Amino acid sequence: MFQQNNMQLAIRIPTSPAQDSSQYMQVDQSDKSLVMSGDMQNGGFTHAEYIFNFSKKLEEDLQTFGMKIKQHEDNIKFLKTQKNKLDESILDLQVILGKYHSSGTPVAENEVHSHPQSEEETMEQIMRQEMSAAGIICRLNTHHGIQAYNITLTKDVLGIVARLGKLDDDNLGRLLSEYLGMETMLAIVCRTYDGVKMLETYDKEGCINKSSGLHGLGASIGRNLDGRFLVICLEHLRPYAGDFIPNDPQRRLDLLKPRLPNGECPPGFVGFAVNMINIDSTHLFCFAANGYGLRETLFYSLFSRLQVYKTRGDMLQALPCISDGALSLDGGIIKANGLFCLGNQYEALFQNWKMFS
Repeated sequence: MFQQNNMQLAIRIPTSPAQDSSQYMQVDQSDKSLVMSGDMQNGGFTHAEYIFNFSKKLEEDLQTFGMKIKQHEDNIKFLKTQKNKLDESILDLQVILGKYHSSGTPVAENEVHSHPQSEEETMEQIMRQEMSAAGIICRLNTHHGIQAYNITLTKDVLGIVARLGKLDDDNLGRLLSEYLGMETMLAIVCRTYDGVKMLETYDKEGCINKSSGLHGLGASIGRNLDGRFLVICLEHLRPYAGDFIPNDPQRRLDLLKPRLPNGECPPGFVGFAVNMINIDSTHLFCFAANGYGLRETLFYSLFSRLQVYKTRGDMLQALPCISDGALSLDGGIIKANGLFCLGNQYEALFQNWKMFS
């Protein structure tokens, strides 16, 4: 009943009494866990007992293979997690180094690259807004220097939004300028609400007293303040309440990277705008009355989790994971969910204005 062929035994197993055909199962002769006996007269196993043991052996082998497959799947899952962490670390380092562009990244139409704008150039651009509150503050600083902050009227004024941070990339500076708008860029930043009240006073009828506050200061230097102006009070801003990136001297916010439904970070994601701004070391700590710094108060309030992408295509593909707006380095802007800015950049307005320079 047994045939030896290439170190294997062929076992004839009848499927049913009505069938004359024979079926064979190949069994490794070296497997000593099976007793290869059908009708041996030494008291060997019956066919049914053999089939039962053989099936049990196959089940054990399948279970072993299943455990090995699960182990490999767990290893793959672990490696994907490590890859995501490394990708996030690379993004954080690129933000720190200011390397936002790739060699193939298209740029905005008619964009002109130049050296990063100096603080003096930024000051000069603000002072061109002669009838603005920001222009009056900057002129006061130019003429009186550090003593300007000892004047009762402005001692609580921290500065102008456009001068409280820097960017290493002119193109990104123009995009953030357009995103915020001129009025916000020229906003005055005060530490406390008491400082806000010093900037403008009112008479008994509720009309503005033009002889006091910032209006009176402007008139004294020949710069009559006309129209509205924004003042941001750090004391009243709701600060970022999360953690910071460990060992980062700029105290960048440890924000969760966006994730597509498949768990991957969107292609082309560069980082969060709030973390791309470089802040002077003197402004990093405890400048709000509640002890918070500028990044987690002023800039987090202005940008929240605004995402930056390399191209419009990357940004649009990432729509499912954009919650607080986005922009792309080639000129695309999404203000908020459902609010898209189409067309070209406002070159006429912003080509010479580079925010945070």
